[in-house]
Amino acid sequence: MVERGVRFVQIYHNNWDTHTNVAGRLPDQCRDIDQACYGLIQDLKQRGMLDETVVIWGGEFGRTIYSQGGLSHQNYGRDHHPRAFTVWLAGAGVRHGHTHGTTDDHSYNIASNPVHVHDLHATILRLLGIDHTRLTYKFQGRHHRLTDVHGQVVEQILA
Repeated sequence: MVERGVRFVQIYHNNWDTHTNVAGRLPDQCRDIDQACYGLIQDLKQRGMLDETVVIWGGEFGRTIYSQGGLSHQNYGRDHHPRAFTVWLAGAGVRHGHTHGTTDDHSYNIASNPVHVHDLHATILRLLGIDHTRLTYKFQGRHHRLTDVHGQVVEQILA
């Protein structure tokens, strides 16, 4: 699709909501996407398109290390986590091999380099060649934009 000029492609993989049976479901989920993600990056690279394509892999929230519901060796899960999440980026302008941010020893609170969702959006827009500060419009007496009025580009993850 990208080779044919499609500017935006979204792939959705269902059933990551692992509140239960994480040991049974997560390995299968990872097998489903591991080779496919690697293949996508390699194909884009081989065709000379990775430098012009932003690849974003993530979800709408993180996961706690804490189990939700009953806890047993056979059945346990992870709850939604509003404080910390993981997103990986590759391609056009992303620093290769860079890890940004850490959590505490319990993976519960942010320990270093926090990134607000507005900052993530500002950074993605920069990678797409869009200045997020120029997408401002006035509505009901207040200036709005996709990154609200305080999103900042995370320069440390840019190549």
